[in-house]
Amino acid sequence: MVNTTDTMTPAAATGGEPESSDSLKAFGAVVKAFRKRAGLTQEQFAPRVRYSLPTVASIEQGRRFPTMEFVDRAEEVLDAFGALRGAARHISRRPGLAGWFRQWATLEVEAVSLYTYECRLVPGLLQTEAYARTLFVNQLPPLGDDRIEAQWAARADRQRLLRDKPNTAFGFILEEHLFLRRTGGPDVTRELIDHVLEVAGLRNVELQIMPLERHSHGGLHGPIQLLETPDNRWLGYCEGQESGQFVTEPKVVSTLHMRYARMRSQALSLEESVSLLKRMRGAV
Repeated sequence: MVNTTDTMTPAAATGGEPESSDSLKAFGAVVKAFRKRAGLTQEQFAPRVRYSLPTVASIEQGRRFPTMEFVDRAEEVLDAFGALRGAARHISRRPGLAGWFRQWATLEVEAVSLYTYECRLVPGLLQTEAYARTLFVNQLPPLGDDRIEAQWAARADRQRLLRDKPNTAFGFILEEHLFLRRTGGPDVTRELIDHVLEVAGLRNVELQIMPLERHSHGGLHGPIQLLETPDNRWLGYCEGQESGQFVTEPKVVSTLHMRYARMRSQALSLEESVSLLKRMRGAV
């Protein structure tokens, strides 16, 4: 495994407890107030800060965590006297997202490329509600109903990235056994496979299945997530049971790229992966 002592920086972790969304709503209200003060509609404001209209609307509604780029651009466009930067410093992490995942989830919104390899469970961006709720219900220690609802709401919001960002390239390499396990039972698994097949049909999504039998495997170190920022900087993220490691060191990111590239050559092609999933669906 990679030595994380000086090559990775852990994102803030507080046991995964979600915090109130009040600070996000307050920040959104401040943005909306200054936007109206400037005499701009959301449709006029969005291109000036170089963000999509849905993203601006979500931020103003307190549903999406703003990036620092958004804060800086809005501050300049709205001539907000430093008020937006000040308000941004008091934003709590999004409800339903573990503390250690906040930084990565924020970067996902503006990423131009996102690559994911998973060997433990189907990634959140590809989960159905039934599959996700099965995972939530089986967490230990048990979660309360409010926490489960918050987690699903956050996950569903993240999944909009796949369709809201058609120019972003998404790549997924998933182990075959994730579907053979039949988490949640046959009905949940059939629905999950149908959903993954639907997502695999999107032009901006590349899906590959790693078959059960492979004599060599580039992903034996565990799950990998890679992200390309708008300024073409690559970052990585590796998640454990109760923590996440945000990878910024170029040498380590390069290593993760090397492993992901090896797995792309070892996994089935998109066409082969789709064919396998269809056969698996018929056997469930």
